[in-house]
Amino acid sequence: MSKATFWRGVLPAVTTPFTADGKVDHAFLASHALQMIDAGCKGIVPLGSLGEAATLSFEEKTDILRTLVKALDGRAPVIPGIASLSTDEAVRLAKEAKAIGCAGLMVLPPYVYSTDWREMSAHVKAVIAATDLPCMLYNNPVAYKTDFAPAQIAELAAQFPNLQAVKESSGDVRRFAAIRALLGDRLDLLVGMDDALVEGVSMGAVGWIAGLVNAYPKESVKLFELARDGGPRAAESLYAWFLPLLRLDTVPTFVQLIKLVQAKTGMGSETVRAPRLTVTGAEREAALAVIDHAIATKPEL
Repeated sequence: MSKATFWRGVLPAVTTPFTADGKVDHAFLASHALQMIDAGCKGIVPLGSLGEAATLSFEEKTDILRTLVKALDGRAPVIPGIASLSTDEAVRLAKEAKAIGCAGLMVLPPYVYSTDWREMSAHVKAVIAATDLPCMLYNNPVAYKTDFAPAQIAELAAQFPNLQAVKESSGDVRRFAAIRALLGDRLDLLVGMDDALVEGVSMGAVGWIAGLVNAYPKESVKLFELARDGGPRAAESLYAWFLPLLRLDTVPTFVQLIKLVQAKTGMGSETVRAPRLTVTGAEREAALAVIDHAIATKPEL
């Protein structure tokens, strides 16, 4: 099958907005997604780690997908994260995502449980095989305690033509070169950690699953384009301004912090779902210092 073009560019891992009483805010979700696309993003990736997917019920997940598919109305693809406690439910979600009209899938390891390649590969193979949709494997060993090595990714690529991309979030930029050494351009490589964007693009990544884009969509698109078209030197100035914010994406409270940035920039609410709680005390003060400085020094694009 031909490779989808939507892996190339900035793909927001959108936060899940909640109302004051804890329900999913579908009206804001729809308008927020359109803001991302209007700013030049190539698609929307809901139900990921940043989307607090582990706290959402199956029905909430499918309702979110319906809202996004309807809102985007063919303008851009919806590419949901597919993760669950069980393989059966992950497969069911993948099939439902296709039925709803999603264009691709981001395939995650299972929540909580992680062991060896035999079991983890069986899980992701079942999800990839569940539909014919283009799939991106999400490698995030820090969060999910499962590390898909380049040779294992190559094994999956050989078996599944619809595996088209890898979101690499190991934090080791050498992985990009290692995957390309085995597979060439067979898979599109995407950066999955905000503060490794320029480094990843310089090593061959063609896309960015971004987090701070939720608060700064135009700046995120511009940074990606500068890194892609001109390399690290061209992106240097904007990256220097953005990096303190981008580093908020790589700590345990990244969801709360990114939502705080959204609230401060008028791009959303910082309401999160328990067990998460909004950040307080010294952590909040430190984050606000970073955010306020960024707001005060935001460059003209």
